[in-house]
Amino acid sequence: MKKEMLIGFMVAIVATSFGCFLFIEFFSTYDFYESLALIKEGNLEGKVLVIGAIANFFVFFVFLKKKQIYRARGVLMETFLIAFIVLLLTLFSK
Repeated sequence: MKKEMLIGFMVAIVATSFGCFLFIEFFSTYDFYESLALIKEGNLEGKVLVIGAIANFFVFFVFLKKKQIYRARGVLMETFLIAFIVLLLTLFSK
């Protein structure tokens, strides 16, 4: 059970990272590293994380469709972690 939840958690981290990467690559006119610098400069890390976490939606429902409930639960835990990180970034930003 814990192993399945950990697998779901790790898949969700990869999906969020991939979602952030795709967002930066397709919607920025600058190269990747320049875009990261601009995101950091504008305190937009939370917003980019939220957009990247949309990929978890698809992963979650794929796990549910395959009846892998514990992996879906791991995805949900990672999504809540992202929400908590975004909350902290919002509260403690400059």
